[in-house]
Amino acid sequence: MPALLRRTRFVCVSDTHNASPSNGSFKLPRGDVLIHAGDLTNQGTFSELQRTLDWIEQADFEKKIVIAGNHDITLHSDFYEQYGLYFHNQYPQNPEECRRLLKEYSSITYLQHEAVTVRLNKEDGPKTTFKVFGSPYSPAQGLWAFGYPQAEAQRLWESIPLDIDIVITHTPPKYHCDELSDRGSVGCEALRQTLWRVRPRVAVCGHVHEGRGVERIRWDLSATNVKYKEEYTGRWTDPGQGNNKQSLVDLSCHGGEPVENNGGDKDVVDLATPCFPPTNARHKSTFKSLFSCKASSGNTSEPEVFDGNNESTATTSDTVGTSPNQPPKYGSQPLPNTRPKSSSIPNTPINVSHRSSSSATHGQGGLPPSGRCDLEALSGRLGRKETCVINAAIMASHWPHKGIGGRKYNKAIVVDIDLPLWTASVAEKEEDGK
Repeated sequence: MPALLRRTRFVCVSDTHNASPSNGSFKLPRGDVLIHAGDLTNQGTFSELQRTLDWIEQADFEKKIVIAGNHDITLHSDFYEQYGLYFHNQYPQNPEECRRLLKEYSSITYLQHEAVTVRLNKEDGPKTTFKVFGSPYSPAQGLWAFGYPQAEAQRLWESIPLDIDIVITHTPPKYHCDELSDRGSVGCEALRQTLWRVRPRVAVCGHVHEGRGVERIRWDLSATNVKYKEEYTGRWTDPGQGNNKQSLVDLSCHGGEPVENNGGDKDVVDLATPCFPPTNARHKSTFKSLFSCKASSGNTSEPEVFDGNNESTATTSDTVGTSPNQPPKYGSQPLPNTRPKSSSIPNTPINVSHRSSSSATHGQGGLPPSGRCDLEALSGRLGRKETCVINAAIMASHWPHKGIGGRKYNKAIVVDIDLPLWTASVAEKEEDGK
């Protein structure tokens, strides 16, 4: 019996920088899961962390998933040991106490470059399950925590397991929700490439306040001559902008725009059926209301606007990354490489363990069992076609907030998505109730 799905509501925030619902900075809509994508504080003091964790603990969600950001400096022990006195020369903080504080909040799951499987068990909840990976790292810029040099990026992000449903990172991927006010794109290219390989249902981030918003990527898995290619991108129109409505992204079947991603490594895929519509298709079906479709680009922050009258013309990126099997140099808790060593497609078992250590075909599109494509990323996984990238930055202004109106805040972004029920008994009850 195929897995039954049920709508699950995520409420996403990031970059709160000591702001909270309790001090009136923003409101938290109701939901099943709260995600905070880092920069909980301004400088990571014990008191800042405690105040932030207090309001997260009190928030009415079955699950709360939290990562740190570059401003949460005491949660990066190695960084604080070397640079902490630059920030707290009069009142030095104790990183061990700050990290212990996180463990005192039982309802909060804190992830530091690691993955967990979540099961929602609440009696009146959706009873769904998903795999989530969370990481606080962002490209090094200035004297801030969890920074990594470009040379370490590929090695760092290849730690994300291929079976992840939701990726939470502080940094956005390159060219998606990462544009500064001067139109510069400051996201991480290595992360974008990894997202092509993993293709999670949702990728939540923050860090770039001006990049707050949502983009929906359709990955091009058929291109054999260009690596890490995207077919096109849809940009979200916020239904909550300038009014009292929620900033809702409805990716559920109920909302009519479900993300094309079955999330599974073992789902049956008919390889005789083209994975994508023809390149001259208008692509309006899944972007008909909340998203405006744009031809995607792997190496420019200015994709061509698709207005429904011209044909989609995606440009490409030929960036290739190599990834030695070593732990990242920066950070205190690197995650070992947990990617599966073998995979298969229906009726055609393929052992890819002998190829998994090589990056020569990483990001290469095509149809398995061709050895010229990225077998590890594609075999049995062609149903993972789209990813929704969400920059959930709450803080809209920048320090020192001297512009008109001082501090400004965005709304939390609410995401509805269909996820599988986690028990057979629950699934059977759903079937019996139909």
